[in-house]
Amino acid sequence: MLHIRLFSTGLYIRYTLLSDPNTLLHYSSMSASKRTLKRRRESPDSAAGTQPKLAGGSARESGWLLEDVAEHRRAAQGCEFNKKRLRYLSDTQKITQGSDGLLYWMCRDHRVQDNWALIYAQQLALAEKLPLHICFCLAPRYLDATYRQYAFMLKGLREVAKECKSLDIQFHLLSGEPGQNLPSFVKKWKFGAVVTDFNPLRIPRQWIETVKKQLPADVPFIQVDAHNVVPCWEASEKLEYGARTIRGKITKLLPEFLTEIPPVDTHPHSASRAAEPVDWEEVLSSLEVERSVGEVDWAQPGTSGGMAMLESFIDRRLRLFATHRNNPNCDALSHLSPWIHTGQLSAQRVVKQVKREKNASESVASFVEELVVRRELADNFCFYNPNYDNISGAYDWAKKTLQDHAKDRRQYLYTKEQLENAKTHDQLWNAAQRQLVSEGKMHGFLRMYWAKKILEWTASPEEALSIAIYLNDRLSLDGCDPNGYVGCMWSICGIHDQGWAERPIFGKIRFMNYAGCKRKFDVAQFERKYAAIKENSNKDTKKSSFSN
Repeated sequence: MLHIRLFSTGLYIRYTLLSDPNTLLHYSSMSASKRTLKRRRESPDSAAGTQPKLAGGSARESGWLLEDVAEHRRAAQGCEFNKKRLRYLSDTQKITQGSDGLLYWMCRDHRVQDNWALIYAQQLALAEKLPLHICFCLAPRYLDATYRQYAFMLKGLREVAKECKSLDIQFHLLSGEPGQNLPSFVKKWKFGAVVTDFNPLRIPRQWIETVKKQLPADVPFIQVDAHNVVPCWEASEKLEYGARTIRGKITKLLPEFLTEIPPVDTHPHSASRAAEPVDWEEVLSSLEVERSVGEVDWAQPGTSGGMAMLESFIDRRLRLFATHRNNPNCDALSHLSPWIHTGQLSAQRVVKQVKREKNASESVASFVEELVVRRELADNFCFYNPNYDNISGAYDWAKKTLQDHAKDRRQYLYTKEQLENAKTHDQLWNAAQRQLVSEGKMHGFLRMYWAKKILEWTASPEEALSIAIYLNDRLSLDGCDPNGYVGCMWSICGIHDQGWAERPIFGKIRFMNYAGCKRKFDVAQFERKYAAIKENSNKDTKKSSFSN
């Protein structure tokens, strides 16, 4: 029996295969198919896998997680920062005397607490007795991101700004791409050093290079990986072939990096001038983004919403994760992907809290494997492979087999518009697409099926990959993410996978079909759930104002 694990599009997938590669036995994701935070308890399992009934509820009162986390932060106060988490991007490392403050340029990790980049920035500011500032550069457009992702991000940043005010940390929202305004902002405010976080994707890395060239030569520029438990450059110095090659490296380093996280405290050195106040509604209304894809009602933005979702996962769904996460009709998943993607939640904090649960050891082990190894494998792929989002980034065997079958006859051919509007002959695929349109998420098993069918129903692998990435980046709350690119590349290009029995169109790329889905879960139940959603549901979910 062959065991393979991967994760896709912000969703973490695990499956086990017998010698027949078309028979999927196990699958899972960390973001699933419920539309609201309300969780229902249904009848016990049937063969189709409906929601199981939990034996008893949580004995803990609502809000226990925040108190528990605060206690662990206090206990970690004063702990030493591991400098392997950082790297200097500048030649200079010494802060110039007479500076007026220290800046954390927040880019990927949109939170105050459990943020190693901000923790280090505060430690530097304390050592130099300088005021501490945070800035975020708001690009008017980013790839195919829409109103849905921007609203979720900005509401989270509004929460960051509020917490900063309570800690006497100045929060600045700069309009435009970083290269256009960050270097001049640093000079104007006479910051002695700039700390930023880490993102392996192409555009953020271009931002880093542009800022690096334009910063004053005497200003240290420091990058901290605040997103991964094990920093990307510490986990591996090369592109890893798959989970089996990176797992041991990460596991070996977990005792060093999976530590308690100290708090970001009230800053004792006040700034002589305050940041300009932010009119958040005006900011959102002025964005140059596609507005027909609106907000969703199940995900409350910000760290507070993420912590509430984590608490509900630990209390209600974690015990089901090992045995029921593979069923799109069963609510056994964490639903944390949007908050982890935006950095509103720390993956390290999530892992620490989940590992404290002693009555769900099998689920805890499976969950930690997915959250750490699979997710950090995606960062590794995007960091070391510049073609992480196109066919050129595939393995040689995959490129050859796709090319060999590029001219194979397709029984069905659909346009990008037909696919986006769920107008195919396959009602399961349509239901999965409607879930993505209306909820901004899709169950992981269906995500794989969804992407592979795009390969089967479009004129070329290049077109299939382009459409899959476009739809994911446009509609999913966790779009524009390493996990999304790796997920689409796995489905269509065989990344982190191996060759299978050759067949038309797919070549040696792993195949999935409708009959296989019917063997694994109640397909009709899932189809019924989303059949009533109208094709323009993305417009129906649009919010007319940026409300609280």
